Amino acid sequence: MNEELNMVFDMARESMEQSLSHLTSELSNIRAGKASPSMLNSVKVDYYGSETPLSQVANVNTTDARTLIVQPWEKALLEDISRAIEYANLGLNPQNNGEVIIISVPVLTEERRKELSKKAHAEGEKAKVSVRNARKDSMDEIKQMEKDGLSEDMSKSAQASVQDIVDSFAVKIDTLIDAKEKDIMTV
Repeated sequence: MNEELNMVFDMARESMEQSLSHLTSELSNIRAGKASPSMLNSVKVDYYGSETPLSQVANVNTTDARTLIVQPWEKALLEDISRAIEYANLGLNPQNNGEVIIISVPVLTEERRKELSKKAHAEGEKAKVSVRNARKDSMDEIKQMEKDGLSEDMSKSAQASVQDIVDSFAVKIDTLIDAKEKDIMTV
């Protein structure tokens, strides 16, 4: 029975880790006013008929806290990349100088900062829901094991252990959200 319980704990932990990983990924897409190459991760460029991630057709670098430079590996892609950045609806205005694409990242307004903060909290809430779903699945599994012969004491102990795992992930999620909110609200 202990092996089965450990499997339940491991599956719960793995599912919650995936939720945390997804949250980290989503939070990195919320820009906080500073230029970062990851801001363009969602941009897809039409490269010889197929949608290709920008990072596979160009180098993306920052020159300072407000400027991104996109240097395509083929000059013929300059227009396509510029168009793709505009269509990605990121609120960025690419400037093509014939060699590279220069993107000035605008300073966020107070209203936009609050909007992004709400978005970060919404992503955190989605992660918490996912963690709670993993808890529910684990609890159902433990209750089924109890019906199949697991003692009531072990069942209660296992459920408490699952809840401890959930609590630790809730703290991690809150920490990530608080850090992102601080980053967003810092002028």
